Amino acid sequence: MIGHETNLDQDIYQDYNTSFPAVNQTNATLEEEECGVSTENFLHICLLPSMCIVMLISFLERRSKVYSFEERFPYLRGRFGIVVPLDFTGTLRNRWSYTFAFIAAAPQMIQLILGFIVPFNVPKWLIALMYLVAAFEVALANLPFFVCLSTTHRAVGGALGLLYTLVWLYVEVWNVQCAHKFCDKNTFDGSLMCYEDLLQWPYLLCLGFLLCRFGFMLATEVKNCLQKRNKQAEEDGVLQSCQYKYVQTLLRRPPERSLEKSWFRRKVYDSDPYFKFPSRMITTAVISLVGLYIFISSELVSSSLGIKKLYTLVETPSFWTEYLDYAAYAWYVSAVLATLSSVAHVGHVLICYRKHMKKLRAGDKSFLPARFRTPNSAVSMVALVRFPGCQIAYTLWGYLIVHFALFVFGIVFVFLVVIPIREEGFLTWLIDLITFLANFFIVLILLKLQVLLVRLFFLQDKLSPEDKRKPLALNNRKAFHNFNYFFFFYNVILGLWSCILRLLRSAFVSLLLVSRINRTVMPKGFELLDKGYRTWIGMIMADHYHNNLVLVCFCHLLLKRTLERHTAAKSYSCVNQTPASPLEVRVRTRWLLLYTLLRNPQIILLRKREKLNDNREQLAVVWATMQTQQAEAAAVVQCTDPSLLV
Repeated sequence: MIGHETNLDQDIYQDYNTSFPAVNQTNATLEEEECGVSTENFLHICLLPSMCIVMLISFLERRSKVYSFEERFPYLRGRFGIVVPLDFTGTLRNRWSYTFAFIAAAPQMIQLILGFIVPFNVPKWLIALMYLVAAFEVALANLPFFVCLSTTHRAVGGALGLLYTLVWLYVEVWNVQCAHKFCDKNTFDGSLMCYEDLLQWPYLLCLGFLLCRFGFMLATEVKNCLQKRNKQAEEDGVLQSCQYKYVQTLLRRPPERSLEKSWFRRKVYDSDPYFKFPSRMITTAVISLVGLYIFISSELVSSSLGIKKLYTLVETPSFWTEYLDYAAYAWYVSAVLATLSSVAHVGHVLICYRKHMKKLRAGDKSFLPARFRTPNSAVSMVALVRFPGCQIAYTLWGYLIVHFALFVFGIVFVFLVVIPIREEGFLTWLIDLITFLANFFIVLILLKLQVLLVRLFFLQDKLSPEDKRKPLALNNRKAFHNFNYFFFFYNVILGLWSCILRLLRSAFVSLLLVSRINRTVMPKGFELLDKGYRTWIGMIMADHYHNNLVLVCFCHLLLKRTLERHTAAKSYSCVNQTPASPLEVRVRTRWLLLYTLLRNPQIILLRKREKLNDNREQLAVVWATMQTQQAEAAAVVQCTDPSLLV
């Protein structure tokens, strides 16, 4: 029997529910609240440091557009640029660092979904607005992780990210120690703390990775500054080298004989050295797996406690205990199968992404529905934004639905196979199975018999001996009409069973494809009703248009050549020039303007005039007119006097 040897009383069960974060974290006891720091309060505290870090990095960023009022503040000219947390359109830099940063924010996202983070109380009809504000609060609290990773000022980003991550790691370790002290004080079972640690180790591991990553960034930048080298360009070149290699392979002649692939590459996964998944796909896949881990761990812990509680209600062994054993076995086996299915689907989505992107690069859109081959720009860009959230949510829902479906199938199997064999004997059950399968096979034979009779007697002979099949042309028409008439009545009966099988097959395939948004669960012509599939199509089309490797490499080479020509043309006039301050640049520009106007007074008449209260504008115009008239008069005299020409 399951659970008879480890029965928990109701008090311990209730205490565990209050300490288990995935079940009810808001109802923690007073002792634990005094020791640890709640997630909601910690998020509120982190908002101010987060904004300070973002403002500091924004101050270091430069804007290309400078406004006129900034001329009064030379040291703030072009400062406070837009800070980009991460590029999800196709960047290949810091892919795993961004992934671990998202995993570090996973506990807050889970509590946000469960409704444990409540910034303020609102009426029921404004709950959606409250969730929006809570989501922005979580995003702002975790923003320094991403900003410090993506900034070009790696020394400042590494130092600030190191300090910010260290604070988060210290608070989390403190909370874990407080939870252990609380459980020891209340004499909890050691297995309960094991359940608690199962949910905490991914979070702690990711914070530790980010701590090492920021430390490595800071150390590398300090080393480069001491050696006066810039490694950023080299790193970018290494990360983007796969794009150039892919374009080079397109320009080469394909080999005459292709290399033989191993069984693993032919059947499981064929690696491609010229293809790299963008950070969007890596992050989505890893967070889906981590979400599955957290969700499955919480589900199994809750279900195990529920099963133990049910066993405590059954004091003496009876037939209910036997049924409960069967249900427990079916529940755990279905959980394992659903987990394997969900993990396989996450990997299959990555494989399908690579396959679809390769087809789009080759100009093949045959796998797309006809109405999706011309993308809608706005819908595609929104799909690029929605895809990570949709894929993660669909993965979790897919596991839950498949788990319950397999559990129901397991219960049906128990009642149709296990219990009859145990109560009536294997021989009796086998006879009933043979009777059912006999009718089933007879139906199959009759279906195949119709095809065989038509092929032998009611189709004309092959037009050529080389043809594989007979032509679609009737022979023995009168016999075929009699065949059609007599089988009409029997086919009605077969149609009833065929309809049931069709429903079962459709339901089975739809259940398996819930977590795979790269395949539609709707029939052909109704793809617009599948929002997940539309998100997938829009995402790959937007990715294809923004990350076409041939186009990216062409634009990169074009910009590089243009910059080289501009630098070469400018080098002759800027040999001994050194960068000056904004004030020096303004003074030098005004001096050059004055010198030009003195040598060319006629330009004064063509300049844009500014309305002034004094007569400086009139004096400048009169002076320019007089200088122009004198120059013209001198030119006329020189042309008319022959002695001057000599």
